[in-house]
Amino acid sequence: MPRIRKARKEELVDLIEIWRRSVRATHDFLSEADFRAIEKDVAEKYLPCAALWVAVGQDDAPLAFMGLEATHIDGLFVDPDERGKGLGAHLVAHARKIGGEGLTLDVNEQNGQALGFYRRMGFQVTGRSPRDGDGRPYPLLHMTLQAR
Repeated sequence: MPRIRKARKEELVDLIEIWRRSVRATHDFLSEADFRAIEKDVAEKYLPCAALWVAVGQDDAPLAFMGLEATHIDGLFVDPDERGKGLGAHLVAHARKIGGEGLTLDVNEQNGQALGFYRRMGFQVTGRSPRDGDGRPYPLLHMTLQAR
């Protein structure tokens, strides 16, 4: 079972690399220009300020991470080499411990892999926005964790 802990400032380079590899593996709908713009925002604005939790291996190095603000999962990214090992599920379970059953998140509608994962975790679509938070043409689905 992976260990989950708060991210450390000195890990930001590792986390942007996990973000980059994860997004390349799951967000084939992004234009290259949008990928680069989002990457810059993630590296400079999001990661340094977000409340981040990491799933780490035995060597204490991050394998996956999640941003969690109160009861909202800002993002969840798993290194593609680590997918299918339960890291995402462990991070969602950790978020549930902290935020309770009313967890929410937004997922790109075109990211079928993530949408399927979140549905398996018990989230249901509760709304839709035609554009992402920066006004780009990537629809978001708003999801809420359904009580067990």
